[in-house]
Amino acid sequence: MSRRSGFALHRAQPVADWDAVNPSPPAWLRALAGARGLPPLRTDAATRSAHAGDAWHASHLPEAVAFPRSTAQVSALLRFCHRRGIPVTARGAGRGYVGGCVPVRGGIALSLARMNRILAIREEDFTAEAEPGVITGDLQRAVEARGLFYPPDPASLNESTLGGNIATNAGGPRCLKYGVTRNYVLGLRAVLADGTVADLGGRTHKNKLGFNLADLFTGSEGMLGIVTRATLRLLPLPPARAVVVATFAQARAAAGAVQAVLRAGFLPCALEVADAFTLAAARKHSRHTTPGNAFLLVELDGQPASVRGEAAAVARLLAATRALRVFKATTPQAMDRLWGMRRDFSYALRATGLLKMNQDIVVPRGRLVDVFRLAARLRRDHRVEVAAFGHAGDGNIHVNLMFPAEDEGKPHVHRAVDDLFRSVLAMDGTITGEHGTGLARKPWWNAATNPGSRRVHQAVKHALDPRGILNPGKFLG
Repeated sequence: MSRRSGFALHRAQPVADWDAVNPSPPAWLRALAGARGLPPLRTDAATRSAHAGDAWHASHLPEAVAFPRSTAQVSALLRFCHRRGIPVTARGAGRGYVGGCVPVRGGIALSLARMNRILAIREEDFTAEAEPGVITGDLQRAVEARGLFYPPDPASLNESTLGGNIATNAGGPRCLKYGVTRNYVLGLRAVLADGTVADLGGRTHKNKLGFNLADLFTGSEGMLGIVTRATLRLLPLPPARAVVVATFAQARAAAGAVQAVLRAGFLPCALEVADAFTLAAARKHSRHTTPGNAFLLVELDGQPASVRGEAAAVARLLAATRALRVFKATTPQAMDRLWGMRRDFSYALRATGLLKMNQDIVVPRGRLVDVFRLAARLRRDHRVEVAAFGHAGDGNIHVNLMFPAEDEGKPHVHRAVDDLFRSVLAMDGTITGEHGTGLARKPWWNAATNPGSRRVHQAVKHALDPRGILNPGKFLG
């Protein structure tokens, strides 16, 4: 552990047979099995192991896994657990990168995967109603079939669930123009720690009745309540799209071109940037032939005539910068090929054989070039490879530290992470833009917040979960 950072790596716990190490189940588990109105419960080793962690490297076995199908079952379970002080850690698809759904205090892992119905798509209201286990991409396709649009598009949209997106306030490439998950949550049905069912917000696109509690729960990482239903805002589906890609000799030049696009008065729905290491991995993994050491992808959407005009203007603008090549795509097939390369980045980096530590930092937009300077310094000072790519339009860059498996846990990796986060905070940035705090960012929680902010967080947490049973062990203790 570094004294300067206070960072400790959360290594994966050995997954053992619970019955072998606990021959007598706890009394609460026996009582739970005999209670009425509760969701189906599994206690076998395979199920508990499958719900012990997420895409991060930490895991911890729960004593049981619950599979509710209704709000009533979630409510009954939380009433039972609240009375007895039993930890409950909710989870969606388990695709998170920060250990957010690791049940570090044991207890019950609450899987919402079986609450997976799209309950309504109201074309006249431009709203949809869905349960938390719905896959994000499935909702997008369902509403687009009706000429509607749900913009939030995390890279894992074909795997992640709406409930997980709401818990982390997930974003994606389209954040620049359309915003994040929070901007599309009109109302939530949430079950509080004591089993109380609360309807927050509603179906209307404007609502100033009381506090904005739906907004409070969005991004709360399962620590304030369990979302069992969401009412989501939809938009008209833009009838036309175009993609412009420019390649550059350096990532700093690509980052500088972002400012040129925005200062010229364009508001793309996506502005994505990638560095040399990322592009090299993508070429090797998927045999892409895009030249250069960095690229900038610009997506525009809207009415056909305006999109054609803007795409041509953006292409001319980028050609006038230090771009090596500029490509324009207007057919679905050509656009899918360019986006396929972008969405393949994470898989390509994993295919390098190096361990990939994904950090989703955010800096003020004007400091974007400095992020790539920082990446170069981290590479030089800490003997790690760095792959930086992401949502340049809103300053959210995924800085991936890449190192051999045998280096996991070594001091130079810890120092690199600490240097990254402290440098980002010095730029008035933040240590997470999409993935959440979870376990992975917990050591930097105090550095990233001031005492007043931490006091407010603790007060809200205590008011809604006085016994601290919801997702314990994360950044609020």
